[in-house]
Amino acid sequence: MKNKKLAGNKVATSTQKYLDIAEIRDNLVVLNDGAVRGVLLVSSINFDLKSEDEQRAIISNYVGFLNTLDYPLQVIIQSRPLNIDEYLDRLKRKEREQTNELLRMQTADYRGFVQELLTLESIMSKKFYIVVPYSQVSDKRRGFISRFASVFSSAKVVTLSRKRFEEFSEQLDKRCNFIGSGLSGLGLRSQRLSTQALIELYYNSYNPDIFQKQPMEDINKLTVET
Repeated sequence: MKNKKLAGNKVATSTQKYLDIAEIRDNLVVLNDGAVRGVLLVSSINFDLKSEDEQRAIISNYVGFLNTLDYPLQVIIQSRPLNIDEYLDRLKRKEREQTNELLRMQTADYRGFVQELLTLESIMSKKFYIVVPYSQVSDKRRGFISRFASVFSSAKVVTLSRKRFEEFSEQLDKRCNFIGSGLSGLGLRSQRLSTQALIELYYNSYNPDIFQKQPMEDINKLTVET
């Protein structure tokens, strides 16, 4: 029970206070210190199946790619239980719609096999992300005084003018495009996450136990109480 007198006008502390993220918009993440982040979803390659020459070439290209960077990158591997409920529902619908009895039985057997397989083994899906940063402090092309001054004004960066925000966004776009081009040289495909995808990524990351039971709503359907 809560004491109403003690509760009074006390405002509950939001979890936002404990996150480094100030907001997510225009396909980028704005941090509390004013820095921005872009996130790339990256494909994978089976390195072990490559020949020895191919492996050496991949390693050489990867080293060359890293040497072109003058800023850090964050590589994240996210493992989650594979959710194929939608696939199983689709099989069930196909089973009901099947007019051929033999095909209907085969579809039912296959669906049962997949369900049994999931109960025996914990099948995980892996996704690979690269987080691309940008901030005035890390931009070596800027003068020392400009970067030094930004350290003391970082708290104001989040509320900067639209012009400055667009400048940050433009610089981050260039970095993401450069990273994507470098990854393609390694035989990897990459895709920049949209605002909706970014929100879902962080929602799933901070709510690993409930994100499948309570999927994130489309941001266009969300309403904010004022």
